Amino acid sequence: MGDAITTLRDGEAAWHDRLASVPTDRVVHLSGVSAEDIATAAARFSDLPAAVVVTPSAAGSVAAFVAEVLDALDTVARRLLPGWLPEADELDGPQGAALAAIRAVAIERARVVGCSSTFLADLAERALTGRPSRARLRPELRASGLARVIATGFRRGRLVLTMPIETEPGDPPVRDVVVAGAEWLADRGRLGVWLTGTESPGPERIGTLHLVPVPQETAVTSSGEAATVVGRPHPRSTVEAALEAVLARQEWAYGRIWNGTYQPTLVRSPIRPDLLWPAERVVVELDGLEHCRPEQYDTDRVRDVRLQLDGYAVLRFTNARVKHDVHAVAAQIEHLIRTRRHDMTKGQQGG
Repeated sequence: MGDAITTLRDGEAAWHDRLASVPTDRVVHLSGVSAEDIATAAARFSDLPAAVVVTPSAAGSVAAFVAEVLDALDTVARRLLPGWLPEADELDGPQGAALAAIRAVAIERARVVGCSSTFLADLAERALTGRPSRARLRPELRASGLARVIATGFRRGRLVLTMPIETEPGDPPVRDVVVAGAEWLADRGRLGVWLTGTESPGPERIGTLHLVPVPQETAVTSSGEAATVVGRPHPRSTVEAALEAVLARQEWAYGRIWNGTYQPTLVRSPIRPDLLWPAERVVVELDGLEHCRPEQYDTDRVRDVRLQLDGYAVLRFTNARVKHDVHAVAAQIEHLIRTRRHDMTKGQQGG
């Protein structure tokens, strides 16, 4: 989004200090703030743990609760490749020698980080190919391995899970599942589990901390005017203007929204992508030099994973690439949009 100047409301330092005081090795109940707010804020402070939002069902057994969380973390970990295995970035697709190569580098990486080589090789192979797992791994091994991999993928030292939990006071079996499952994850995964919601599911076993909601970012131009106009390129972004000039002449580019807002539920913090095709579930981001900074890189990863978990495809282009060959950028976007529309048509016909 490179040309806007961003300022933050007062209170960010205090918010950071409150988050930094929350334990990262046990289960804690946090009131007054949503799980999404915590994850968004944690991404902005590079010295805090990586925070991933997981919303498991609590209707079954503790084992089912844990399995659901581990499956969600597995999805996040696979989508973070090559963040936790940089060598994978040099492989050319999932065919031929690439499969053996990624297993080999994963095994070597496992020795360095102290992770199970079987676990990491299996995860790397599945991240590359999308195939089901061929290994039978103990939940304990998956929990500790996924916690380490995801933290590494976000370039953080530790992982915390933020879980929105709403339980009824008269429903002790559900509350027991939540508490026992969260405690198991914290212990075996060596991570923090931060439960959010109006009431603690286990006040006799889990402490409660009250937090003030995260300050929201307010983008302004150097003249003090509003930085963005929903539906149009940013008035000070020559990069957005250049891409829009090409898209405006393309028949396939209908349905796009510049600088809109994506917020699937009121309890989740809004995401404001540079360019959005809501019907096709495609997001395009145009990145200036500030996106190379570690704190912004982490924020981008959190946003991308959240969008991908909601079924969105995310394309990122540097400002330099748009300026160098805007037509090639438009062609890549066109390919994705047409593919999505084709898949949507097939799905409707099949239904």
